[in-house]
Amino acid sequence: QVQLVESGGGLVQAGGSLRLSCAASGRTFSNHGMGWFRQAPGKEREFVAAINWSGSSTYYADSVKGRFTISRDNAKNTVTLQMNSLKPEDTAVYYCAASRAQGVIPRSLVTVGSWGQGTQVTVSS
Repeated sequence: QVQLVESGGGLVQAGGSLRLSCAASGRTFSNHGMGWFRQAPGKEREFVAAINWSGSSTYYADSVKGRFTISRDNAKNTVTLQMNSLKPEDTAVYYCAASRAQGVIPRSLVTVGSWGQGTQVTVSS
């Protein structure tokens, strides 16, 4: 089991940037695909970005492609989501996620084995 703690959320104006970090504990962190999901009020939790165990492959939702970048540092057990050119529609609680099994990329809810507690991102217009 991987335990996850997010940080870095906040309030930013449209067009601004935020950097989210996720600190993971557990010996098997480097074997797991990692990802970020978000949930806006009244909406279902949705996939944002994911990265494979080595960091060599990344995946993005169409809505954030070209604006967000996911990365990981296995030596530090961290995953980062750099968010640029933020829009009001990016407002949501953002959750760090670890895959439910080694070799799996967490791109849908059923592929997630562990969740962080979430961090609020608010983008004002």
